[in-house]
Parts: sequence; C-alpha cells; structure tokens
Amino acid sequence: MPAGLPDAPGIRLTAAELLALRDQAPDRGRHRPLTRRAGAVPARTPGAGMDLREIRAYVAGDDPRRLDPAATARTGHPHIRSLHEDRDDTILLVADFRAPMLWGTGAALRSVRAARHLAQAGWRVTARGGSVAALVLAGGRAGEIAGAGGDGHMSAICKALAHQHDQALAAPAVPPLAEGLARVLRLSPSGGQVLVATGPDGWQGSEPMLASLARRRSLTLALIMDEAELQPPGRSLAVSDGHRSRLARLAVPDLAADLTRLRALGATVTEVMP
Repeated sequence: MPAGLPDAPGIRLTAAELLALRDQAPDRGRHRPLTRRAGAVPARTPGAGMDLREIRAYVAGDDPRRLDPAATARTGHPHIRSLHEDRDDTILLVADFRAPMLWGTGAALRSVRAARHLAQAGWRVTARGGSVAALVLAGGRAGEIAGAGGDGHMSAICKALAHQHDQALAAPAVPPLAEGLARVLRLSPSGGQVLVATGPDGWQGSEPMLASLARRRSLTLALIMDEAELQPPGRSLAVSDGHRSRLARLAVPDLAADLTRLRALGATVTEVMP
C-alpha cells in the first residue's frame, strides 16, 4: 500500500473482499466441459456445438452428417445427434476510479462500491465458464487485463482492481471517460457484454463513444448512487476544496432525463443503491 493512504474498510479497496464475493456467485460448482473453449457456453437452441442435446429420428432437411450410427443400427431407422450451439459469454468490466468516484458519505467510497459490483458480475460469468476482461480508468495509463476464463484469472482481476484503486487514491485525476472507453473497442469482442461502473454523471461527455459501443455490444451502465444523493441532509453543509469553502444544500438528483438519454444511445442502465 502506498505510504499515507488510510487503511480503513470502505476507503481502501482490498483484494480479499473482492475474492470473498466468489462464493456468492450462482452456479458455483458447475464445470465447463473440457471440449469447450473459454468464454463459450451452450445456447438454448440446437446448433453445431460440442455438447449433445438429444438423439432423435431423422426428418427431411436434417444434416446427414449428424447421423448417429449406434441409434440408427439399434432402431433400424436413421437417427441424428442434435447438439447445442455454442455462444460467446464474455464480459468487460470497466471500473471508473477517477477522482469524482473517490468519494462517499456512507460506509464506502463510490469507487469501492463500484469495484464490488463489478467483481460480483465477473464471478457470475466465471461460474458459467465465461470469459472476463477488465479495464480501470484513473489517472495516467489505464490498467487493462485481457479476457480469459477460470477462477485464477478472475482472482488476478480482483488483485488488479485493488492495486489500481490504491494508485488512484494516491494520485487522483480526472481524465476524460471517452478516452478510456476507446480501449473497450479493442478489449471487448463484437457481441460481448460491457459493464461500466461510474457515477450518475460520470458518463456525460462520452455519448458518441457509448453509442458506438452499444451498436455492437451489450452495454450496461451501473450508476453507483451515494447515500447523500438519496437522502440528503436537510441543513446546509460547508463544502471546501482545501482553498475555498462555501455553504451548499444537497438535493435528490432527478435522473429521469439522463436515463432516457442513455437508453436512447442503446445502453441498459441500472442504479446501484447503497
């Protein structure tokens, strides 16, 4: 941990708390067949995958290359093997650790809660046998981890999130979100999922990039809400940047127009409550 950072729960993000979320993932204990590549899972529709769906009687139009010799010989009638078609199950976790996210009035900073939300999503995909990649947006060079499957890879992502969060706390910065999102095009395959955890206004100014991502990917924005935004105190508060101070009164933000704009771009939006 860099010197001078407060080592307190909710302020400093630890790999241990993200690793502990592993056991909360559904489908834990199910294993991906060894014949399937990482990131591919069986679709519900029959196709040309590797897992047997059923053996049934041949009907006109079936592919004769799928004839099952054993069933055909046993019944005296042609039978075919129907297989599950594989589909890609990939997700790119995008963590916004820019300066406005390094703030919070409840039990944890907004950035810490964002990392927890992303880790939960990553462990769910890992439990299904999918592929997980990660991108951290903070000061300096954006940290990125290419997609892969398995608990070991997701554990490495958890450790990287904790390390990058320490770096962000040590040197807060506010680079444009759109610059970081440009990397998503390289890290996330067409047809994959992208989950961006940011603040309720952290996405503003990056609408063209978000629209571009949503055209070829399943894009979700997780807006990390703070307690003060949901139940603001009734009195005026002193606000200071270290040089100047003033009194301000907090109000519940009206996100209706923003949510409409994001959905018009093709994004799915979820509000993550404290």
